[in-house]
Amino acid sequence: MFRYARVALTTAAASLAMPLAAAPLSAEESEVLREEVRALRARLAAIEARLGGDPPVAALPAAPAGPAPATAPAVTATAIGWKGSPQFTSDDRSFKVKGRIQADAGHVSTPRGIADRGLGFSNEVRRIRLGGEGKLGSGFGYKLELELSDNSVDLVDTFVTYEKGPWQIAIGNQNQFQSLDELTGDTTGSLMERAAFTDAFNFERRMGVAVQYRRKDILLQAGIFTDDVDALADASDGPAGGDENDSFSLDGRAVYAPRLGATQVHLGGSAHLRMLGRLSDTPVRYRQRPYLHSSNSRILATPGLLVDRELHYGLELAAIHGRWHAAAETHWLDAIGPGPNSRFFGGYAEIGYFLTDDSRSYRNGIFGGTKPSTPFGKGGTGAIQLNLRYDYLNLNDGTIRAGTQNGWFAGIVWTPVEYLRFNLNYGYLAYTDAAIAAGGRRDYGLHVTGARFELDF
Repeated sequence: MFRYARVALTTAAASLAMPLAAAPLSAEESEVLREEVRALRARLAAIEARLGGDPPVAALPAAPAGPAPATAPAVTATAIGWKGSPQFTSDDRSFKVKGRIQADAGHVSTPRGIADRGLGFSNEVRRIRLGGEGKLGSGFGYKLELELSDNSVDLVDTFVTYEKGPWQIAIGNQNQFQSLDELTGDTTGSLMERAAFTDAFNFERRMGVAVQYRRKDILLQAGIFTDDVDALADASDGPAGGDENDSFSLDGRAVYAPRLGATQVHLGGSAHLRMLGRLSDTPVRYRQRPYLHSSNSRILATPGLLVDRELHYGLELAAIHGRWHAAAETHWLDAIGPGPNSRFFGGYAEIGYFLTDDSRSYRNGIFGGTKPSTPFGKGGTGAIQLNLRYDYLNLNDGTIRAGTQNGWFAGIVWTPVEYLRFNLNYGYLAYTDAAIAAGGRRDYGLHVTGARFELDF
C-alpha cells in the first residue's frame, strides 16, 4: 500500500513540476506550484520514514492536516453459546431458552386397615416448564417461565431485575427466601422431593418486590410480597367476586458463606411475617403427603385453623468439601389467630458423597447442579452421588394433634451428562397421630420408593 502511495505522490509532484518547465509563469503562479510540490515531497518523506527507507528529498514542513475522514459506525457481533440450549449474547444483552421435564413413578406401602386410594403405585409428569431469560442492557434483565403441573398451567419465576454493582432489585412472581432446601432448584436437590416442612408450611412463589445485596462472603435478601399469582386472580375471589385477598408478607434472609481452605461453608437464617388480611376468614390447613408428590393422600393434616398472621423463622447450615456435602435446617411456624395459637416445627439433616470425581456446586447462597468431570459416552460414567437424609415434621401443639413424621431416606443420583439426571429414592416414614387411621391405629410406618428422570436447561 505504501509503495502505491509513493508512486502516486511522485507522479503528482512530477505533473506539477511540468508546467514550471513547459511555459513561463508569473512569479505568483510559480510560488503556488512550488508550495504544492513541497507539500507532496513532505508527505512522500513521511511515507519513506515509516517504511524504513531514506527520503528522496530533504524533509520539508508538512502541510496542515485536513479534517479526519468519517469513520463507519461499529458493527456489534452476536455470539452464540450453548448452555443446554442456545444462548445469544451481544454486548450487555442476552437471551436463553429455558425448559424442564420431570417424570415420576413411585409406590407407597399400604398398612393393614387403610383403604386410601392415594397409596400404592402412582406416576405423573411432575413438571413441564418452558420459558426464557435474558439481559436487556443497562443492568436490566428478566425471566419468564410457564409450568404445566397438577393439570394446570401456572406462572413460576416471572420477574424483571435491575443490577448495579452488588445490588439487585427483582419485581414479579418469585421465591421469598424461605430456606436453603426450598430455594435450591428441584432439579439440583439431593432427593426427589424437598424437606417435609417446606410443603407443610405452604412455601410458594408470590408476587412482590425483592432487594438483594451480595458482596464476597455476604448475601442479604429482603422483600415485601402479596400472594401467589393464582390467588390474586379474579377466579379465586369466590362466587360473589370482589377483592378478597389483601394479604402481604415481609421476608428476609442472611447468608455468610466463607471458603475455608478447600471447604465451602454456608451459614444462614431467615425470618418471615405474613398478614393474611381478609383471608383470615378462611380456615388454613397445614398438611403433608407421604413424600411422593404423585400421592394425593395427606398422612399428616391439621384441622382448619383461623389464622390472621404467620410468623416463621429458620436456621441453615451446610458445607461442601470435595466429593462430600452436608446440610441441615430447622424451621418454626407460629400460626396466630383468634383461636388457639399453634407452633409447628420441621427440620432435616443430610449427607452426600460422589462415587465419581465430582462435587456439588454452590453459588449465590444455594446449591447448584453438577457438571460431570467424565461425561457418559466420552470415556466416563457421568457423575454418581449417594445421599442420606433424616427428615422430621411435628404438627402437634397443645390440643391440635395433627401428627409427627420421622423419615429416613436414601437416594442415588446419576448425571450422565450435564442437564440430565436420573434419581432413585427409598424412604421409611414413621408416623404418630396420623390423620388417616390404619385399623384404628394412628401410629404406624410406611415404605416409599420413587424414581424420576429430569431434563433441565
